[in-house]
Amino acid sequence: MSRKSFRPVKPFLTYQELLVKLSDDKNLIIPDLESAKSILTDISYYALMNGYKSLYYDRITRQYVTGTSFNDILALYYFDERLRSLVFKYICHIEQKMRSLISYHFSEAYSHLQTDYLNPANYDITPKNRSEIAKLTYMLSKEANINTDHPYVVYQRATYGDVPLWVVLNTLTFGQISKMYSLLTASLKAKISLHFHAVSEKELAQYLKALTHFRNVCAHNERLFSFRCRIDIPDTRLHGKLSIPRKGTQYLQGKSDLFAVVIALRYLLSQKDFSTFRQELSRLISTLLKQSPMLPEERLLTAMGFPGGWKSLTRYRL
Repeated sequence: MSRKSFRPVKPFLTYQELLVKLSDDKNLIIPDLESAKSILTDISYYALMNGYKSLYYDRITRQYVTGTSFNDILALYYFDERLRSLVFKYICHIEQKMRSLISYHFSEAYSHLQTDYLNPANYDITPKNRSEIAKLTYMLSKEANINTDHPYVVYQRATYGDVPLWVVLNTLTFGQISKMYSLLTASLKAKISLHFHAVSEKELAQYLKALTHFRNVCAHNERLFSFRCRIDIPDTRLHGKLSIPRKGTQYLQGKSDLFAVVIALRYLLSQKDFSTFRQELSRLISTLLKQSPMLPEERLLTAMGFPGGWKSLTRYRL
């Protein structure tokens, strides 16, 4: 049996050697060598150059587009950093709202006590869901009965001998909140979805699953602007109104890319919050294009999954 051959691992290079190589071999302008070396002590070369070169790099010549400087790459990096903060902030708004809605409607239908939220019969206990519900109630039980990381949980347990649902939900991740929503009974999911305009219970579950992935990208400082999720959001009225192109029946933008997040936020945030979000996002994009004149707007928007007329999405009714 033949063994797979691997390419040699790239050798270690000093900051100086890395930057000289970029300048001499890759056609990248380094305006200030000492400043660039200092930046590489704060941001790893791999995270910066491998993460953010794509919009400026010609894969055929294997060089940077003529006129591209180290500052262009850095501007895109800082744009993505600010973009993560912005998107994370508004996904957290939805996370908090879901905590509130689940705890309220579940407690209203059953109760807020452990005996009820740990009872599998109070969920959508189908054969398909049985295993997932068991995992959910086991996790909730651990948070209520064993968790020592959150003082407010320890206090409730020690003082009352029971941790109410609204307390235990505060310890869950957005992914766990999303999973819990998907396992609620159909009637509870329907009641919760009514708090969002023109969103069915099935669509809400899809939005939450997708947003969980984007939230994790933000939380773990991974590249966001060009991220593609494994989960699509639903087709919406906005996809059609914005004339997003299709390949067969599949929309080519706004399904698993960053614009999918924008569409999800349009449906899940209040009109006021979304308007503020859109304005902040527009300012971020405008600032980057001013800081990096080498970057065509169309290339940036395409990488983000944005259609040309993306700003008009607030004009259309949901």
